[in-house]
Amino acid sequence: MNPGLSVTIIARDEEDRIGDAIRSVAFADEIIVLDSGSRDGTASVCRSLGARVIETDWPGYVAQKNRALEQVRNDWILSIDADERVSPELAESIRSAMAGGSKADGFFVSRRQWYLGRWIRHSGWYPNRSIRLFRRGKCRWVGLELHERVEVDGTVGRLSGDLLHLPYRNLSDHLKTIDRYSTLFAREGRTRGRKARWWDLVFRPPLFFLKRYVLSLGFLDGVHGIIVCGMGAFYTLCRWSKLFELQREPAGDP
Repeated sequence: MNPGLSVTIIARDEEDRIGDAIRSVAFADEIIVLDSGSRDGTASVCRSLGARVIETDWPGYVAQKNRALEQVRNDWILSIDADERVSPELAESIRSAMAGGSKADGFFVSRRQWYLGRWIRHSGWYPNRSIRLFRRGKCRWVGLELHERVEVDGTVGRLSGDLLHLPYRNLSDHLKTIDRYSTLFAREGRTRGRKARWWDLVFRPPLFFLKRYVLSLGFLDGVHGIIVCGMGAFYTLCRWSKLFELQREPAGDP
């Protein structure tokens, strides 16, 4: 296997953001983008920046990210999203880990998230570590659709530097994401036989807010912390409300 670095990105309709993601990993040996039916210029932007674009359907987050792993040609794999950028510090840490002959098979990366014009340092949003750099053949994506993660067959280390995340274009985009993800949560919950009780709707949202705003120091993020924690509480309410709604439908309905 080639000891170089392959970067994988899954995307759909990310013309306005994916260019910065690709430029941030220009040091990689190859960049692979799996495009699941974009209706904008996502594929053209990627190709213009030297990425290899594979157009495919959408089987779900876990399956799509595992598909991407099958396309790489190098020994090391870095997985990022279209709304993420590799900081210069993280890029240097990645190069050092690869060049130093590390015995680790995977590495945790901290994510720093941009929201409404500033970086969020608390509120449960930072450091938000996940495994993103790993050896080919030593890893696979596992988990549920909204909680996918990399499972590594071996030892895991930690990289310095942050993966910069710009999750929402604006508040309207945030609300659309809440609507989409809460629907996925409800459908998965129903499939798994999970039940929403009245206390889930009454207690979970305020407890979420208190945990993030107080215990996770969201108050140190100022007004942004109130919004971040409040939107998280609203997302919690939507998830359990939609599951409660599905429970009222006949079992044979889609």
